[in-house]
Parts: sequence; C-alpha cells; structure tokens
Amino acid sequence: MDQVSAGNAERQGALTKGEVLPRPSSGQSEGFKPGRSVLNSLLSGALAGAVAKTAVEAYKLIYRTYLKDGFFSLWRGNSATMVRVIPYAAIQFCAHEQYKRILGQYYGFQGKALPPVPRLLAGSLAGTTAAMITYPLDMVRARMAVTPKEMYSNILHVFVRISRDEGLQTLYRGFTPTILGVIPYAGLSFFTYETLKKLHAEHTGRSQPFSYERLAFGACAGLIGQSASYPLDVVRRRMQTAGVTGHTYGSISGTMREIVREEGVIRGLYKGLSMNWVKGPIAVGISFMTFDLMQILLRKLQQWRYSAR
Repeated sequence: MDQVSAGNAERQGALTKGEVLPRPSSGQSEGFKPGRSVLNSLLSGALAGAVAKTAVEAYKLIYRTYLKDGFFSLWRGNSATMVRVIPYAAIQFCAHEQYKRILGQYYGFQGKALPPVPRLLAGSLAGTTAAMITYPLDMVRARMAVTPKEMYSNILHVFVRISRDEGLQTLYRGFTPTILGVIPYAGLSFFTYETLKKLHAEHTGRSQPFSYERLAFGACAGLIGQSASYPLDVVRRRMQTAGVTGHTYGSISGTMREIVREEGVIRGLYKGLSMNWVKGPIAVGISFMTFDLMQILLRKLQQWRYSAR
C-alpha cells in the first residue's frame, strides 16, 4: 500500500486488509513523507508478532517447564524467540501490504479486494520473503529450545558455536522445508483472514470488523494454515536440531521417511498438532488483530498530524 492510501482510508472510513485503495489527488497526499506506509506496516507487524508470541509463550512454557526447572527457566530461549519473531512479523506484514499493492495494480483491482488467486499469492510471497531474511534466527531459536542451558549461554554464543563447530551452512539447515511449509501456511493464513473480512463486510455492511471478530478470523486463518503445513514444520525442526540430537537428516524426503519409519505418520509427522491447534490459532488471531488495530491507530495519528498543520 503506498503512502497516500492511509489518508484516503481515514476519509472513507473503510479499509479492509484485502483492499488497495485508489490514489487520491496530489493535494491529499501533501504532508505525508515517502515510505511512511512501509514504516507503519513494519512497526505494526513487529508489535503484532511480539504481542502474539508473548501471549502464547507464557502458557506453553509454564505448562512444560515450570515444575521441572524452576521459575527463571520460563524465560530460557525467550530472547531468541523475540529476536526472531519481531523482525519476521514486521517483514511479513509489511511485505504483504506491498505485494497487495503491486498485485492490485497488475491485475487491475486497485481500489477493490484482490481476487482469490492474487490474494493467496500475496500471502505466500510475504511469508517467503520474511522466512528467507530471518531464517538463521529461527535456527538459533530451535537450538536453544532443545539443548540444556549449559550448552549455549546466549544468542551470540549459539551463532559462534554453530559456525565454529558445524560450519556457516548449518545456519540454513532445514531451509528448504521451511520455505515449502511457509508457502501454504502464509498463503492460506492471509487468504483466509482477508476472505473472512471480505465476506463479513458484504454480509453486515460494516467495513471494519470489531476486535473480537478480527481475533476470530485470525484464529480460523491460523488453524487452516497450520494444519496444511504442519508435516513440513516437523521436518524443519528435526533438520534444524539434527546436530544436537544425534540424527543425520540429509534431505526432506529422507527425513520424512525416517520419521514415518520410526514413529509412524500420525505420531511422527503430526506429533504435537493437537497442542498447536490450541496455541497456534490464538497466536495468529492476536497477531492479525494487533496488526490491524495498530494500522488504524497509526493512520489516525498521521491524519491528526496532517490536519493540525
């Protein structure tokens, strides 16, 4: 979405996540700095990722760790998680806004909700872009999650030890299944969320859903996206942690075959899915809702500053 869309959205009072608004006149855009829309998307996405992960992390770590290792162990690996989640969410949401704008112009749907295929494509491209840029941080987070606290003291220590002991290429181990998993996950998540918002607007006549409706739409999006990509997510985690678990996974197909042979299809490739059906949709719902509300708030602040001049 370009920088003048924000002011136009406030005047119309109707902007859904799946819409790209037409350009206003040059007089309307006066006072808005280039790149402001991109910065807003980055800030909103970063906050969305942080809030969503923080809300879920407490439940997950308390459930698994508190009684075993004590109170302060609840925050082990949390810094690595935040260091990855915040830039990932920021880049993903920002990229999605830009891909929507580009595809809207290409397909001639500027000012309207994107049709289904471009809507799906925008989400997949956004997720792929974020994953490619932040993947080493995901590797670090995965390593800290499965190793004793004595092995790695901090995030930098993980990078140093992996680079020294296993080579820099190890930081990208599991990259291919990650990308293959992100394509359906991000694509279906954004597609579902925007489709539900579009249907909601058509049936209710309200262009802006309530916060709890955004949360519900996001939860549905997370459930569908996660279910579609979960086996590849399992493969990704196994390949990332192979260096400390004693396994030698060489390829996606080989990893899948070994998991199925040793653990079975359901117990192996879908292990932990029921737990993720609880925390995953909640996290995605919070993330989408937070991003939307932050975008609305930032646009209002920008409009207020513009009007006050």
